[in-house]
Amino acid sequence: MADGFRMPAEWEPHAATWIVWPHNGSDWPGKFPPIPWVYGEIVRKLTPGELVRILVNTAAHEKKARRVLDKVGVDPSRIEFLRFPTNRGWTRDFGPIFVRKNRRPSKMAIARFHFNAWAKYPDWKKDDKVPELAAKRLKLRLLEAKVRGRPAILEGGSIDVNGRGSLLTTEECLLDTEVQPRNPGLSRADIEGVLRDTLGVTNTLWLGKGIAGDDTHGHVDDVCRFVGPRTVALCREDDPGDVNYRPLAENRERLQGMRTEDGSAIEVVDLPMPAPLFFDGVRLPASYANFYVANAAVLVPTFNDPEDRAALGILAEAFSDRPVVGIHAVDLVWGLGTLHCLTQQEPKS
Repeated sequence: MADGFRMPAEWEPHAATWIVWPHNGSDWPGKFPPIPWVYGEIVRKLTPGELVRILVNTAAHEKKARRVLDKVGVDPSRIEFLRFPTNRGWTRDFGPIFVRKNRRPSKMAIARFHFNAWAKYPDWKKDDKVPELAAKRLKLRLLEAKVRGRPAILEGGSIDVNGRGSLLTTEECLLDTEVQPRNPGLSRADIEGVLRDTLGVTNTLWLGKGIAGDDTHGHVDDVCRFVGPRTVALCREDDPGDVNYRPLAENRERLQGMRTEDGSAIEVVDLPMPAPLFFDGVRLPASYANFYVANAAVLVPTFNDPEDRAALGILAEAFSDRPVVGIHAVDLVWGLGTLHCLTQQEPKS
């Protein structure tokens, strides 16, 4: 099991949350001005419970971030700026994936997967260096993820773990060989092997497809998430005419036959889908499953939709030990991602 290392569940205590302060206007074409203010609100909700490490490109970039955070009332002692240049702001996918030693919880490392911009965009080389910069800054060991002698490519949004050995993912993303292939030529067994060797995963749960509008081609964090060791929240589409109806129903059928790492049946909690959201003719991947579990709150994207209230209530029951807070994400999702996509947790040692 990865030299005794494992990836903790997101609800386990954090030392910090990592984010990249937004800077790439092409991520939100024509809609960038409100985005830093959304980030400001996110940081404001995170800092009561943990440090927020904010990646910036330059001193000028940091100054812009500080101005926003000061105006929204963030305690400056609860943030730390790191001068790590990036191409984009989707920290979940290229940021450091932290693992912790089972028998020595103070022993931490970073699982070093590589990033190639979802096998879709040309600008990724700065993003790909972030795990190494993080390891150097925190003086942590890098666990190189390799398969058949070559570096393994994986985004953090393509997986979700219960911290005990089980991991959720989709075949559409990790086994893709034609549309956006990350690791061409690798088998299901190869993928499961590298997840075991780097993240301590003993039980990989393969769902089918992701949701419509997902630029990543099947990230699981828009579809299904662990909300407990044996419980998942799974998106459900009730409109048979919606393109998401069949793929989500098929994922539900798969889960009915699955078990956790200890052989327990998986309890499935239905999470509604908001009405289809479009901008400039593009279907957006609006999903309540893209929530982020922090120390002091669970942050949930909301979409000015009647289902917002239902989704918040369902997640409040799942996470009764901390408040569930809605974050307006109609502008944010134009970047084809929301709260989970832009955050990465650093577990407490």
